Amino acid sequence: MGSVVKKRRKKMRKHKQRKLLKKQRHKK
Repeated sequence: MGSVVKKRRKKMRKHKQRKLLKKQRHKK
C-alpha cells in the first residue's frame, strides 16, 4: 500500500505543476 501512495503523490505533483503552467500562460 505504501508504494501505491508514493506513486499517487508523484502524479499529483505533475498535475499541480501543469495547473501552475496554465496559470502563467494565461497571465501572458
